[in-house]
Amino acid sequence: MDGDKRPDRGRDETEEERADRRWGDLLQELRVAQTGVQILFGFLLTVVFQPRFVELSDTDRTIYTVTVMLGAATTGALIGPVSFHRLLTGRRLKPQTVDWASRLTQLGLILLLCTMASALLLILRVAIADTTATWLVVGMVVWFVLCWFLLPAWVRITHSDSE
Repeated sequence: MDGDKRPDRGRDETEEERADRRWGDLLQELRVAQTGVQILFGFLLTVVFQPRFVELSDTDRTIYTVTVMLGAATTGALIGPVSFHRLLTGRRLKPQTVDWASRLTQLGLILLLCTMASALLLILRVAIADTTATWLVVGMVVWFVLCWFLLPAWVRITHSDSE
């Protein structure tokens, strides 16, 4: 194994062992994300049955429709890795399965960001003035991007020379 350029130097594991470890890590991450998405999506599905729904403007109904579709897409992306794994189990494709499942999870996080922004926009437009709602949503999107993407990217970049 001399000259092996594995990203996880310091761990003595085969490619299959690494895939198993990464799969376990990914499942834990998905459990957290899926729970939040399922609660949000369930809430979104009930909104249309509320008495005040008929009072929403056409714009707010459009935002609601987009939000529900984004929520469905998010659910699909975050549950996709489980289906992906199940359909490929036993085919000796674990490393590739983990890579694709990770990509689906990243897509799911981007869709979740869009879903949350859209849901916030709808709720805040009903609760407060449109302009204020828009600025609050922009602020929250910046916060999510910072927490979910920029901070991890910054840590990755600043610690890349330690590999």
